[in-house]
Amino acid sequence: MRILWVKAGKILPVDTGGKIRSYNLLKHLAARNELTLLTYYDGAPDSRYEEEINRQLPAVTIATETPESTFGQTVNYLKLLPSVAPYAVTKFTSAKVTSLISEWDKQKRFDVLVCDFLSASLNFERSLRTPVVLFQHNVESALWQRQAKHEASLPKRLAFKIEAAKMTRYERATVRRFDHVIAVSNNDRELMSEMVDESRISVVPTGVDLAEYGELANATAPYGENPIVLFLGSMDWEANIDGVDFFCRDIWPMIKAAVPAAQFCVVGRNPPARIKARASDSIIVTGRVDSVLPYLNKAAVFVVPLRIGGGTRLKIYEAMAAGKAVVSTSIGAEGLDVRHGENILLSDDADGFAESVVQLLNDKEERIRLGDNASRLAAQYDWAIISQRFEDILRQAGSFSSSPELSDVAARSA
Repeated sequence: MRILWVKAGKILPVDTGGKIRSYNLLKHLAARNELTLLTYYDGAPDSRYEEEINRQLPAVTIATETPESTFGQTVNYLKLLPSVAPYAVTKFTSAKVTSLISEWDKQKRFDVLVCDFLSASLNFERSLRTPVVLFQHNVESALWQRQAKHEASLPKRLAFKIEAAKMTRYERATVRRFDHVIAVSNNDRELMSEMVDESRISVVPTGVDLAEYGELANATAPYGENPIVLFLGSMDWEANIDGVDFFCRDIWPMIKAAVPAAQFCVVGRNPPARIKARASDSIIVTGRVDSVLPYLNKAAVFVVPLRIGGGTRLKIYEAMAAGKAVVSTSIGAEGLDVRHGENILLSDDADGFAESVVQLLNDKEERIRLGDNASRLAAQYDWAIISQRFEDILRQAGSFSSSPELSDVAARSA
């Protein structure tokens, strides 16, 4: 099968949830199909990036030469503010990309096209003859609505409200244009079923690299004198910033009072000033690290205190594959096949969240039980299995007769 995968932004380094999901699917699909990744990004051409992505995947790269600086992004946002489409889409729309997709479509070069995230959607013209599948990592309108609700800064809250309204209108109208939509959870499929016929939506759940993370499940974590509570996630994503800030402000003081030796470790790239300011003797903010595995190995409890966001959290399955006990909000674990008290602890209020973490820090047997159950759950979601589900849907969308009917694939993937 000849697949064109269109991705806005650089996919390397693989350091965000969306990149992890896309990269692992691409890697497995490329092993069995004729796949081309069209990746386009802001700024001047980056030869090191282009060489590396071409070494790892068959790729075509385009530098769009739009401003990367904060000032340049602000000017660009104000310039695009009158647009009906949300900024999260218009800023990723490129005449070069649109022209190239159109040209390849006329040449019938591919059997199926994949639009990775809604952000790339305006690059796909309505008149394309090649089937196009939209890969929805999140229900974007729900994500923006949650960001507007929890944003403390008045100017940013106003911008989020404007973008949320735009995204709601745009997403509802746009998902109908695609031949098929792939969601990452049943919850997302239910939300999108209000926008498009449910028979045109399939679910391919989040996966995990068992070869990488599964080995930690059999290791004895050296907790030492200072049991570590760990958060992993890109710290330039608003949902993570809000979640860590909420945890440090409202939850951590209660945990620290109950377990004075405990430390909270925040691992993730580009933490903003307000998160760096939280650093103390008991709160460690690392910034970008070469590998998260050593931090995950040492963690006693893994936390996901998210209040906004969408899609599914890959880091939960990675922590589970490593045999870690996880405490999350319901939004943090949204869309994952988890069970409170069986393989995860869920709490949406600060008191309950702190109580769950303290319980696990003080009860080694319960921590091990929860981690073992979590490890068995994650073992069902290896990327090799998940990528095959994704491929089945692409084959049917591309009118390949060797796969089941698409509705059957959707039902099987639920």
